[in-house]
Amino acid sequence: MSEPVLVGNQLLELREQFENPEQQRETASIGMWVFLITEVMMFGGLFTAFTVYRLSNPAAFNEGSKEMTIVLGAINTALLILSSFTMALAVYSSSIGKTKLLAIFLIITMIIGLCFLGIKFTEYYLHYQDHKVPGFWFEYHGPSARQVQMFFVFYFILTGLHVIHMTIGIGILLVMLYRTLLGSFSATYHTAVDLAGIYWSFVDIIWIFLYAIFYIPGLHLK
Repeated sequence: MSEPVLVGNQLLELREQFENPEQQRETASIGMWVFLITEVMMFGGLFTAFTVYRLSNPAAFNEGSKEMTIVLGAINTALLILSSFTMALAVYSSSIGKTKLLAIFLIITMIIGLCFLGIKFTEYYLHYQDHKVPGFWFEYHGPSARQVQMFFVFYFILTGLHVIHMTIGIGILLVMLYRTLLGSFSATYHTAVDLAGIYWSFVDIIWIFLYAIFYIPGLHLK
């Protein structure tokens, strides 16, 4: 159950377990950070496993990295850095009550996210054509085929998880846009937009690490 509470000139839904809107806002923020900690633990475990295998097979993992399309990876990195900026502008716009600007920046951020996904799936298709999909569709004519294949196992798992998180992020922004159009946010209440911004920034930061470990090490072999 919830009851309406007047904050500024806006009527907000206050859940019964909270005494005031500030307590509700702080609890929501803590919940988001706890969720992100679990995400860090998941990605951290995978990054650790990748590091162990890479230290055991540095040459083979460099060979795998050589197969990456550095230009597409760099474009995607630039896109996500740009999306972090537009998302920050969306959060700022919500904090000062500029709902039109909030809607515009949410739309721009979602478009950038969709461009990222389009480029990423293009990369996946190129890997498929080059027979670099681990399993029955993998071909590598070299002395360390199994180790190179393991590189691509990590590549598809980690970037695939990132794609899932990016897709969820776009869905969250779509909900934020819908709520913006309904007039749910103002300068006095914009917690949901703040939390969406934190999630989006986390997804962007994860990509920076992915770009560093998958694309850069094999540059000297090209």
